[in-house]
Amino acid sequence: MPLRNVNFVTKSDFCSSKVLKYQREVSFEMPLNTTLYDLVNKQVPILPEGKQPGNKLVHPENSRTATEVKSYPLLRREYVFAIYWQMSSRGTLNATLIPWPERFRYKIRYGSEMKTQLHVHGYLELAYVAEGEFTQIIMGKELTFGKGELILIDRNCVHQDKLRPADAKIVFLGISDDMFSEICRENVTTRKLITFLQEALVSRKDTRQYIHFKPLDPEDTALERMLDILLRELANPDAGSGYIKKGVLIRIFRLLSTRYDFALTRDQKKEMQTIIYGEIISYINRNCANVTIRDLTETFHFQEDYFNRLLKQRTGLTYSAYVQKVRIEKAASLLVTSSKTIDAIAAEVGYNNRGFFNKLFTARYGMTASQYRKGQKLKQ
Repeated sequence: MPLRNVNFVTKSDFCSSKVLKYQREVSFEMPLNTTLYDLVNKQVPILPEGKQPGNKLVHPENSRTATEVKSYPLLRREYVFAIYWQMSSRGTLNATLIPWPERFRYKIRYGSEMKTQLHVHGYLELAYVAEGEFTQIIMGKELTFGKGELILIDRNCVHQDKLRPADAKIVFLGISDDMFSEICRENVTTRKLITFLQEALVSRKDTRQYIHFKPLDPEDTALERMLDILLRELANPDAGSGYIKKGVLIRIFRLLSTRYDFALTRDQKKEMQTIIYGEIISYINRNCANVTIRDLTETFHFQEDYFNRLLKQRTGLTYSAYVQKVRIEKAASLLVTSSKTIDAIAAEVGYNNRGFFNKLFTARYGMTASQYRKGQKLKQ
């Protein structure tokens, strides 16, 4: 499948009727590094010093006590933006912001080491270390993050960045409160998980206002693929990009909830496990007729044996046995509450073989489906 071209265009280009439509075919094989290279390669014009939004991308420290308040740099309807930093061992930083009306890179030299001004954001910031290491001083504590790790920083959390002359690539996502709230409202499958992350930040106001994520599997590339898609949508927005960006953000937070390790108190860990179990059970109950363990893997991003272990621990049943139990119990309910034929009910809960369905039903209730229906009607 051909890749979607990553070409920046100016605002005037968008208004021109002569603009050629770029390809929108998405390939999951395109590495994030290729997209990042395109953002600040040598062909991208350098933004002159003092011109917006350069000072929004990197602001060197000029006061040890003052705290800069960084407001949302775009119109609120944008909901999400990305800042990309590419640092080199020569002590230079190339940075850019997307979306922006014109393609640009902002270049700054910082010699041996440089700190940015202490600052807070008026939005959630999610930073991903695509290459090398990244150091931040968060609420007075110096922390260094490695390749593949992420840092979610809450609004009004005082921090600054520390730049060293070393090769590194950092992607910052700025997520508005409106977008984060919308994700929590609309993502039915993992709404509670995402809300849990939000509340984990809120509950730590007296200690720290960030969450550090480490991948459980360093070779897992799922999150990089999501970031790649998001960056390309930000670089080349169109009428459908809003829906795509929201969907990708939902997947990113789902991945953070399930494929990454992050520090929790003992009580929070128990709560997290209970939430995950509840979400999985709810998904199975809603889709019992055709649910597969592969569906669960793709939805919740755990290995297949995880679901068997979790269900065995919580219910005493294997995955297959639990699904069978849910199907038969749903069939029993339909036998009482509907006038559908037994064949129709069997098919609705996932069984097209009437004989096999009756065998399972009899094993569960000690009578056939027909006998069960008659018996329940007599009780009414």
